[in-house]
Order: sequence, then structure tokens, then C-alpha cells
Amino acid sequence: MSSFGFSDEEILRYSRQMLLPEVGGAGQRKLAEARVAIVGAGGLGSPSALYLAAAGVGRLTVIDSDEVDLSNLQRQVLHAAADVGRPKADSARDRMAAINPGVRVEAVKARLELSNARGLLAGHDVVLEGSDNFDTKFAVNDTCVALGIPVVHGGVLRFTGQVFTTIPGKSACYRCVFEEPPAPGSIPSCAVAGVIGPVPGIIGCFQAGEAVKLLVGCGEPLAGRILEVDLLAGSVRTIAVRPRRGCPACAAAPPR
Repeated sequence: MSSFGFSDEEILRYSRQMLLPEVGGAGQRKLAEARVAIVGAGGLGSPSALYLAAAGVGRLTVIDSDEVDLSNLQRQVLHAAADVGRPKADSARDRMAAINPGVRVEAVKARLELSNARGLLAGHDVVLEGSDNFDTKFAVNDTCVALGIPVVHGGVLRFTGQVFTTIPGKSACYRCVFEEPPAPGSIPSCAVAGVIGPVPGIIGCFQAGEAVKLLVGCGEPLAGRILEVDLLAGSVRTIAVRPRRGCPACAAAPPR
């Protein structure tokens, strides 16, 4: 075995990122020992899952209750035509294992709700939220803030996408910004309004990058900043956000 407990094959596999002074062998060891949950194996979860598996994150949990549909394949690159009708969590697990057999992937075929969120998310080091409904987004946020787990939020619609990171007790959470879920039907979904495939690819990659930074402990996470991408305009901007006084989620955050 070589330094930091990696085999020669592992050093070769991860060599390009271990060359980075911000990562190195110590950072790669942190990734190998980390546990990350990915909520949603769709447009956002697809690139996130692929890149985190490829990066060598040791344990990955994919949580999704849906099955692969033909309409998913335009953007959900975890899945192939042969996977239509399969549970997305199973399809994701198999694809991630094919990319990197050295990581452990748990497929959870369940819809994350407030009633089961704590049981599904506890024990993870970082959570990536890429769901397509607001009830799940708020359940992930409130649970992660209460547990003290950093969470990377993502959302897309049409040609635009947003990503930002919550570090409980230190930065604004999803509820600080949006307060309450919108009324049903007030905001169109991608199934109604559409989405161009590369947008969730871009946002999902940002989410994976945020997770790596948080796990390794390098760079500046998007905590207190929302990064917004507009592919149609070819623009990227960041919007500062602050913790909201009286936010019920943040009030439950453990002290840091």
C-alpha cells in the first residue's frame, strides 16, 4: 500500500485531483471516508452522482422513489434507454458502481418526506438536494439544519438554474430565503414549463463541486450566496442572502 492507505491503482485513478495542492493525499482520504446523500436521481442528481462517485467519495446514498421514464433521458444522464421502467435509485446505483467499483452506493427507493427525513439523512457528512418538489426541498432543509449537516440546494426551470449551500448555524438556509412552500400550482414544474438538458447538468456539477469543497475543506462554498445561471442569456451571477431573523429552521440549528 502507498501513502494515506491508497493502493497504486487508487493513486492512479485519483491522480489528477490528488495533484491539486488543495486536495492531495489527505483530501482524497477525506473523500474516501465521507458519506454523502443525494436526494433525487434526476436531472440534478445525475451529474452530481456521477462526479462524486468518480471522485472517490466512499459512501453514497441515492434517495428516489420514481422509475425511469423515456422523457427523463433528455437530461437525466445517469439512466439509459434500457433502464426505462426501472427504479431510478437502482439504475443510479448500477451506473455509479460501473464508473467506480471502489465506492459503496446505497439505493433507497423512497420518497423523502418530513416524517422519514431524519432517518434517511442522519449520519451523512453532506446532503445534495436535487428534488423536483417543494415539500421535499423544505423537508431536506429543515432536517439537515436540525441535524447540523451542510446541504447543497439546486433548482432548475427552462433555461435557468440556481445553487446555494447551507451550513447550519453559519449561513442562510433554504427557509431563510423562501420561508414557506409556494401554493400548489403557483410555480410551474419542468414537466409543465420545460427545461433544457444542459442546465441541470451545469447546476448538478456545481453541487458536486460544492460537496467536494466541503468534504476536503478547501475554497469558498456558496454559503450566503445563490449562484444563478441563465443559459439563454449566457450569464452567471451571485445573489447575497442572509439568515432571516425568526427563521424556525435556523432556530433549531445546533450551535457551531
